[in-house]
This record gives sequence, C-alpha cells and structure tokens, in this order.
Amino acid sequence: MRSIILIIIIAFSVFFLKEITKVSALTITVTANVPGCGNNVIDAGEQCDGINLGGSSCLSRGFASGSLSCTSICTFNTSICNIFPPVINNGGGGGGGGGNNNAPSSIPNTNVVFTGRAYPKSTVTLLKDAQVVAMTVADTDANFQVTISGLSSGSYIFSVYSEDSKGIRSSFLTFPLSVTEGVTTKVGGIFIAPTITTDKSEVKQGDNLAIFGQSTPSSEVTVSINSENELFVKKTTDANGTYLINFDTSQLEMGQHSAKSKAALGGDISSFGKVVGFTVGAKNVIKELTEKVVSKADINNDNKVNLVDFSITAYWYKRPNPPKSADINGDGKVDLVDFSIMAFNWTG
Repeated sequence: MRSIILIIIIAFSVFFLKEITKVSALTITVTANVPGCGNNVIDAGEQCDGINLGGSSCLSRGFASGSLSCTSICTFNTSICNIFPPVINNGGGGGGGGGNNNAPSSIPNTNVVFTGRAYPKSTVTLLKDAQVVAMTVADTDANFQVTISGLSSGSYIFSVYSEDSKGIRSSFLTFPLSVTEGVTTKVGGIFIAPTITTDKSEVKQGDNLAIFGQSTPSSEVTVSINSENELFVKKTTDANGTYLINFDTSQLEMGQHSAKSKAALGGDISSFGKVVGFTVGAKNVIKELTEKVVSKADINNDNKVNLVDFSITAYWYKRPNPPKSADINGDGKVDLVDFSIMAFNWTG
C-alpha cells in the first residue's frame, strides 16, 4: 500500500537569528505525493529519485546555499539547505555607534497553507492537534485551499478530510509539521482519496454488488477487492466526480470481504482510502439506517466515537448550515439530539 509520508525539518540557530540584521517573510513549499521510486528515474509524482535531482539544487529551491539530496520517498531533502544568506558585517573595526538601526520592528505572520484536490463543491475540514481550526469548500473542479494563520513556533499534527455529496466522509490525511515563527509553510499536491461504500452489507453470491463513491472529476478510480486473490476494477469518474461499479460477485468465495479505492489524475495518485466491508453469502441484505447512523457518529472514520468526533460536532453547535458530517440526525442543525446520538455510540 502506498502511503503519504511528510517530514519537514527546519533548523535555526538562536545565535544566527539574533545576529541577522533583517527579517523578511519566508515561504517553504512542501509537496504531498505518493511516489513509487528507487530506479534513479524521476517518474510522475516524484520530485527526485536517488541521485537524480533533475537539475535542482538548494539555490533553485529558494535557499541561499547548502546541499540538496533526495529522500527514500522521492521528495527533496532540504534539511541541510540554508534559508538565510550569510550575515555580512559591514562595520570593520573602530567607528563605534553600530547600534541596532536595522533591527526588525516586527516579525512576519506564521501561516500554513494546504492546497490540493477533494471532490466538487465538497466541504474540506482542517484539524490541528485533533481540533477543528478551519473549513473551506472545494470548487467545481475539486480544487481547494485552506489557510491557518497566527500560529506559534512548534510542532503540530494537522489532518485534513472531506465529505462527498452523499455525506460519505473520506479517510484522514495527516501531516506532522514543525512550524517556525515568521515562516509561511505551503503543503501542496494533496490528493484526498475517493470515498467508497456499497449498497449491501451482504450480497448473494453471483449477484451484483454496487460499489460507489466520489473523487475528482475525470479521474481514474481503482477499486481493490480483498479476496483469495486481490481483484482490481477501474472506473473513470463523471463530471461530478462520482463513480459506480456493479461488481459481479460470482468470482468471490463465500465469506467476509473488503474494498478500498484510490484515484489517479494527470500523473498524480492518491493513497487508498478507507476500507468498506461486506459479506458474500446466501442472501442480499441492504444496508440498514441504523448502520448509517452509527457510521455518522464516527465522524472521522477511525472506527471509534471519541473526543475527535466530539470536537468536530462542537464546532458546528448551533451554527447555520452545518455539513452533513456534523448534523448526525440530518435535521439541518447541530444540537443536543446530535450529541445524544454520539453519546449512545461512544467508544472512547
């Protein structure tokens, strides 16, 4: 399974920061991708591969000096690139009166900007350390941008997820980031995995099982079905990003199975999303409403109902136009009824 691994190492010398004569706004750009690397050839979705840096250097990446290298996941390693140019001492000796005339009067804002693809007109939610901090709506092409400002220096765990037009939530993408004061960090190339569900919790062997969800428009969705031999089915999404596969279960043995999906578009590939389970048996069982209510109480799809879900719901308490994910009972508002359903399904 391909996974998204994001490591940002930002090292600053305290002495260096004290001596620098001018502070200006900085931007660090990080690409979140799912590479397949190791052959010294830069393929689609890779920034570099082994010793092949594609002609890039610390200088071309916006740094002043240093040595650029490639990580094991085919992303640039800029940990030993220098962000600031060397401090130039223009005062030779003698003369006195150096003073701090060039000292900065203020430090630029500290921001983190997330950009990528979700689903058309879908709600994209950003969490910081398991707390909802920002939300936005993707455009008709599924592109989104969400920004959080005013952060203090330190390490954070950011998570982003989306919800499709049917209220089905995606899996979480998590980004551990180390943030430095006065620096804008841009995390780009995010590709949220497709949503996925089935029309039946049990399907009679030989009958069709509807597997459907949503992704970016015109993307190629690959559905992996777990069986004795893993099976793959591909489908191109329509203009709304939706896909539907009527899967013939005659090729599956009796028993428990699962399915998951990923998407590809323009050389970019998402990770596999959440796993949905189903049974191949002797009868068809349509998914019941009670199963959906329990699923909705698990807002972040981690198979638990806990403080993370409570945090997301609390954010929308008595606010207008809540997303379907927070409105657990689907009455158009978030109130004590929704919290009661959550409490009933609480796992901790």
